[in-house]
Amino acid sequence: QVQLVESGGGLVQAGGSLRLSCAASRHTFSTYAMGWFRQAPGKEREFVASISWSGGTTYYVDSVKGRFTISRDNAKNTVYLQMTSLKPEDTAVYYCAANPTGWASTDDDDYVYWGQGTQVTVSS
Repeated sequence: QVQLVESGGGLVQAGGSLRLSCAASRHTFSTYAMGWFRQAPGKEREFVASISWSGGTTYYVDSVKGRFTISRDNAKNTVYLQMTSLKPEDTAVYYCAANPTGWASTDDDDYVYWGQGTQVTVSS
């Protein structure tokens, strides 16, 4: 079992930045691929970004490319999502998730462990 705890969400004006963090409970974190997903009110959960176990492969949804950066620190069992140039349409609950295969994936079915989510609200 892996417990994931997100932090760093909040209220920010359009054009601002936030950095989300997701801390994992197990030292085997370094073998997992990690992903960030989000769910806006009334919408389905969508993939945002993912990173392989080594950090060598990353994927992003088109709408955040060039604005968001996913990274990880395996020594700290933590994955990050740096978000810049935020837009009101980025408003959502953001979830981190762990994929035991170690390979970055855009499919939420590949992710076994999920955090409780952190709210990001971008005002216009």
